Amino acid sequence: MPRKIESTRFAVIEQEKVVKIHERKVPELKDEEVLIKNLACNICTADYGLWSGARKNLNFPMAWGHEFAGVIVDKGSKVPDFQIGDYVGIGYDMCGKCEACQKGLTSECVLIGEGRNKVSEDGYHGGFGCSEYVIKKYHALFKINKEIDASEAAFVEPVGTVCQGIRKLRVQPGEDIVVIGAGAMGIINALVAEAEGCNVFITELMEKKIKAAQEMGLHVIDASKVDSVEKVMELTNGKGADAVILAVGVTSANDQAIAMLKRFHGRVLMFAAGYPAPELHVDSNLIHYRKMELIGTFSADNCDFARAAELINQKKIKLSQLVEKKVQLEDVEKAFEAAIVPGSYRVSVVFDKNIE
Repeated sequence: MPRKIESTRFAVIEQEKVVKIHERKVPELKDEEVLIKNLACNICTADYGLWSGARKNLNFPMAWGHEFAGVIVDKGSKVPDFQIGDYVGIGYDMCGKCEACQKGLTSECVLIGEGRNKVSEDGYHGGFGCSEYVIKKYHALFKINKEIDASEAAFVEPVGTVCQGIRKLRVQPGEDIVVIGAGAMGIINALVAEAEGCNVFITELMEKKIKAAQEMGLHVIDASKVDSVEKVMELTNGKGADAVILAVGVTSANDQAIAMLKRFHGRVLMFAAGYPAPELHVDSNLIHYRKMELIGTFSADNCDFARAAELINQKKIKLSQLVEKKVQLEDVEKAFEAAIVPGSYRVSVVFDKNIE
């Protein structure tokens, strides 16, 4: 029998610029739930946006964290396919019964509809991802090979969101794809598009990010030195991009994306949000006559998380260079201070690997 875990420590954003460690009892496992000993939780843009005050649409106290990976240490009586000791990356909880789930649109499940503002019985918002121990439904788990570093395994969630966007974009091998922005999510978009056989160009202004993208083998357009639109036209022999992925939420990038497209049937994927919300300036007749598509994407469905785990397990995408720094839970304040520095990639909160 696994040893019963009575309590867990976890990180909480209490208010802007204030993150503390709290402790709570571990709830009793339900039949379809597993108890996970967390190994790593990465700080994403939404997390530090709330901490910094850039995002105002979320509530405190926030038991933040949704990019994490760990080891199963206990499971309910109706959990199939998973065993104690399995190494897992995490997607989203789902009920499996609502109309959205029945259609495979698990990201639109009524259970997840409350998102990060779902409130626990003890008054916390969020999903408790940055916690020593986490309870999740087994539907949200995806097996990861044990040789994968925990901070890299924690990318199942963000890679899943990219996989949904790439799926909605309907990319084909040999297509010319431009990604605007070489932050973590821009680079992941580029890597996944390359894994699908596309010719990928990524544009960036910041020197540090340009270097990082180049070190990961990507074809980078230095937007600080050349006109990105003109360069894309040159690289595609005047045709333009089959599709553009917006991995930054900036009005000027939106304008560039439209200008980079090929004459007919070009697609723009609106991957990133911006705060404050960026504007989109487009002549609607262009969309009409040029048969253009503007595609929104957010979150991920279970099929996307499964694809993300596959890409990570098969090492078709390598993400270790996107982990900029690792800190212990006790130093979570320093983690946020590092994550907010312009040009930073993922900061990972790591936990003791000893299984209790």
